[in-house]
Amino acid sequence: MIGGSAVLSDLSKIGKYLGQAAHLMVGLPNYETYATHLRSQHPERAVMSYEEFFRERQQARYGGKSRIGRCC
Repeated sequence: MIGGSAVLSDLSKIGKYLGQAAHLMVGLPNYETYATHLRSQHPERAVMSYEEFFRERQQARYGGKSRIGRCC
């Protein structure tokens, strides 16, 4: 059944990539990618929690008084 576990592993990877693509299509970046990048490229900066990251990305995309061109 070695071949079966390889197929399940491949399907799991495909599902993960499809999920990431769906999140990016609706404007929700991947938290793990953010955290990995910040730790490797900017070790002096603190990594936001998932909740902080989600709120910050949501605010950047949908709201904020600094956005130009929005009617509401």
